[in-house]
Order: sequence, then C-alpha cells, then structure tokens
Amino acid sequence: MSSSDKLRLIRVCFIAPKAYPLFNQNVKEVFGGAEVDLYFLATELAKDENFKVSFITADYGQEKSETIEGVRLIKSVGLKKNPLNGAVKIWQAMQWADAEIYFQETACWGTFLAAMFCRLHNKMFVYRTANQGECDGTLLGERRLLYKAYRWSLKKARQVIVQNEIDKENLQDSVGILSIVIRNGQRLAELGQKIRDSVLWVGRSTHLKRPELFVKLAMNLPNEMFTMVCQEATDDENYAALMAQAKEVKNLRFIERAPFSEIDSYFQRAKVFVNTSDSEGFPNTFVQACNCATPILSLKVDPDGFITKHNCGIGCNGNWQRMLDSLKEILVDERYLEMGENGKKYVEEYHDVTKIVQQYKELFEKLVKSGDAASG
Repeated sequence: MSSSDKLRLIRVCFIAPKAYPLFNQNVKEVFGGAEVDLYFLATELAKDENFKVSFITADYGQEKSETIEGVRLIKSVGLKKNPLNGAVKIWQAMQWADAEIYFQETACWGTFLAAMFCRLHNKMFVYRTANQGECDGTLLGERRLLYKAYRWSLKKARQVIVQNEIDKENLQDSVGILSIVIRNGQRLAELGQKIRDSVLWVGRSTHLKRPELFVKLAMNLPNEMFTMVCQEATDDENYAALMAQAKEVKNLRFIERAPFSEIDSYFQRAKVFVNTSDSEGFPNTFVQACNCATPILSLKVDPDGFITKHNCGIGCNGNWQRMLDSLKEILVDERYLEMGENGKKYVEEYHDVTKIVQQYKELFEKLVKSGDAASG
C-alpha cells in the first residue's frame, strides 16, 4: 500500500477469555486451539502500525489493562463467576476496547453476546468457526436455544470465516451462511537436531478428542514409547480416571500440562502425532506437527483431505484397526521421516502466519472501507 493510499488506523478487538495464559505463560491455566489461533493472529497483526489491536481476556488476577507483544489486553470476566456477571464484564470490556471490528471464535453464548453488542453499537462483528460440528449443525444440535442464538449471530456478522472448504460447504447447507476460508496461521518453527523417540498426543481432555483411545493405542504397541500431553478440560469429571488409567501403561508418559513455549520440543521429538478426535475444524496441533516435520496419524479428522493430498501422514476414516495398522506401517524403516518433510513443506506454503495475516488485513481494510462508505 502506497503512502497516498494508506488507511487510517483500524481498531480490532479479539475476544477469547481463556487466551491470557498464552500471553503470560506464568499463568498455568487451560486454553485451546481457538485461543492459539487468535493469539498468533493478534500478535502478528499488532506488528503493523496501521492496526490498533486489543484483546479481551478473563480475570486471572492481572491488571485491568496491560500491553504484551504489542497487544492491549483488557481484563473482563471471572471464569468462576456467575454467567450474568460474566456477560456484564465482557460487555464493559468491549465498550472500553472501543474497536470498530470485534472478532470471536468458537460457538458459545459469548458469540451471541458479541454479535448483540455490535448490533446495538453499530460495530462490525467477525466470526470464525473452530469446529466442523459448528458448520454441519451437529455440535449444537441438542442445545436448541444456543443453536438459535448462534444462527442469529452468524446472520448478523459482517464476515464469517471457516477453516477449510468442507466447513464452507456445510455452513452454507446447514445455516445458509456464505463464508470465506482462511487457514490457521502459525509462526514457523526452527527445527533442532532432535532424536525422535515417541508417539505423541497433545490436547485437552474433552470428550470430542477421545483421549482414551490414545491410551488404548499405547497398550496395543507395548514396545513403542508414547507421550501424552493432556490438559484437563473445563468441567471434565473423568480426567482423574483417564490419568490413572494412563499411568498404568508402562510405555506411556502422561504429562498434565506443558508450557506453550515448550510444546514444539515435544513435537520435534515425536515420530508420529496422533489425533483421535471425533470432530474438529482444522486442528492447530496438525499445523504444529507439520511445522515440526512430524507426520500425522488421524482417526477421523482430515480437513479437505490434506493429509493424503500432501502425503504428510495417514487418515483412517474412523477405522480403529486401520489406525493401529497404519501406525505400525509409519514406524517401519523410519517412514515417518519422509512424511514429516512433506508436512514441513506444506505448512511453509499454507500456514505461515506472516502470510495468513495479510488475508486478514485485506479483509479488515475492506470492511472498514465499506463501513466508511455507508456512513459517508
């Protein structure tokens, strides 16, 4: 963009209460893939002087407002407070952020809250889906009131973003919403000279991720070492039982939490990364695995068939026996090394956050221009 075409400062606010531990890694609390998405995007966007970036997080005992990595963090909801109090706190934080564009990811009541705020205050709401089930209607199918609020929110959004082409098609079929695809962006990793010595699983203990299947996988291959980094999901009543079961398996190392700054070291030591989820959008762990030249073995999730298309692992179409056989196949004669190299090439081409952020800049600039034209 030339100096004559330079836009005025664009104010963008991201809303992800559980993202604060990514900005301040002294806080040892749970976060998920959506939080990672928005952390990378916000910090990269903040490097551009044409954007003023704020980020609404939960109350972890920090200051009301602070700036980390160029992003103004605004404290809001206490995660253990009642929902009404939380709604008020987030609403107040959105007012204080004074942004033009508010960006939220993951279907919840916060989606409705953000969309309603933007509707009443003449702001622009942008939503990004985090899961396949949000797009095909299965995730919220049994929560009818929330699903209606979610559908209303998407219809009021100035732009809806999805993670892959299949989700784009499903969202249009299920809700009638036109969306655009923007892939997950991550900072490219520098590969160290690591010995690859285990099969890896990383995620939260939510039932959608089926962590118990990884324990079963380890039990079926007693001569191979397995590593499981599994944070306790919010309100998970089965976590203690899962951890106890995992610790009974001699060839499985169970880690309750790893600092985000150290997670790449686990991927770089892995021969294979395993995903056992029933449903996801485009898992950040897939990008992390490819970033660290680690092939992917996925039971069900293979967005747009990229695993097979780019030969960076094996998708098993929900077939458990195929998963078990495929893991053995990948490990033979270090086949994982070639697949890992393919994954690294893939992530460099499609998921470099310095490239991905350009798509968001173009989107935000387009939205602001259209808003200025309408108000003019």
